[in-house]
Amino acid sequence: MVGTENKKILFIDCNASGVAGDMFLGALLELGANVERVISAIKTLDNPQFKYSNIKINIDDVMRGEFRATQVNVTSDSPEKRVGSELIDIVEKAAANLYLSAKAKKFASNVIRTLVQTEADLHDTLAYEAHLHEVALVDTAAEIIGCAVALDDLGLFDSKIYSTPLAVGGGVIKFSHGILPAPAPATLAILKSKHFPFHGGPIEAELATPTGTSILVNLVDEVKIFYPPIVPLRIGYGAGTKEFFEMPAVLRLTLGKASDETFVKEEIAVLETNIDDASGEILGHAADRLLQEGAKDVSMIPVFTKKNRPGQILKVIAEQKDVAHLSKVLIAETGTLGVRVYRCERHIINREVITVELSVMGNKEKVRVKVSKNAEGKIIRIKPEFEDLKKLAEKTGKPLRELLDLAVCKTQEMFPKET
Repeated sequence: MVGTENKKILFIDCNASGVAGDMFLGALLELGANVERVISAIKTLDNPQFKYSNIKINIDDVMRGEFRATQVNVTSDSPEKRVGSELIDIVEKAAANLYLSAKAKKFASNVIRTLVQTEADLHDTLAYEAHLHEVALVDTAAEIIGCAVALDDLGLFDSKIYSTPLAVGGGVIKFSHGILPAPAPATLAILKSKHFPFHGGPIEAELATPTGTSILVNLVDEVKIFYPPIVPLRIGYGAGTKEFFEMPAVLRLTLGKASDETFVKEEIAVLETNIDDASGEILGHAADRLLQEGAKDVSMIPVFTKKNRPGQILKVIAEQKDVAHLSKVLIAETGTLGVRVYRCERHIINREVITVELSVMGNKEKVRVKVSKNAEGKIIRIKPEFEDLKKLAEKTGKPLRELLDLAVCKTQEMFPKET
């Protein structure tokens, strides 16, 4: 894990409001994105090449419940809808013609391609022939281009971006395909394609649009129920066109920086089971398999089980997304009848893995080295990878401890001011 102490953090709170492209863009403008730059970028769509004309952009302060928010509305005199290939071409060419970073252009392309491919898969047609119905007018291209420009202007493509699970609403919605339950099929398919967590409610209405959902899933690094440690700098509220009696329909974005804490907090899961009827060979193989399948760590603790039989507690540290898979591996490899799961938070030192090249007796070997730093960025530990050093020791016959010292010294040369 690379230290994030100097990175911006963006937290997207769509846990109640859901998400739409215009809400996203409005919230980014409230965070401080350059309004003139965003308007100018959207205006480039007003081009015979793209078959849009007389594009109008209204940016207004509106009230949603007790909250003031920014609403963006883009319209055009060109009512005809576009097929998938046309929309991809419009968005990608418009992005290419703008002064944008490579990450911003890639983001715009990913968003529109996710939308088009989803529609193509739903209707069992080729992507370039896909009819996008509600997302085929000018506002879709405008919201994607506008968000790409705003995110780039705020420097957020190099930030850490979190989101809550997405609220999709509920009940039934009426659109071009008829009456269907919320979320819309395209929204649900986009969430499925990116394995993005969501939940129904909190009201009976469509809260997540395909465009907004596509922007969300192509932007977020990590989904969390709660805010990470953050020092808030700016807060933006974006409003859509809908208003609800039950709640203010606003998307909230929080821009901040990592808090000046000594440790990074990480949400993990601990899996454990008691075993008193497996051999050491079986347990050793199970530990190897769990590590190969993604476990962060595996340990065994000697215990006495029922009837005073000697046994082991096999304990696994894992990412929460891997709990189900690693539980299956644990049961399959040990024969245990159940796995206890504890979800918890751990505090860890910022760390990154770098590679150094050691040359010993004409033999060259790349060695991975884990470098740990405190909150001030000062190196507090350098730990070369044992398996890499072992290969070099076997080739050269040199003692492992000598190679360890050599790798540490080589690493220290790369950080002369920090060690």
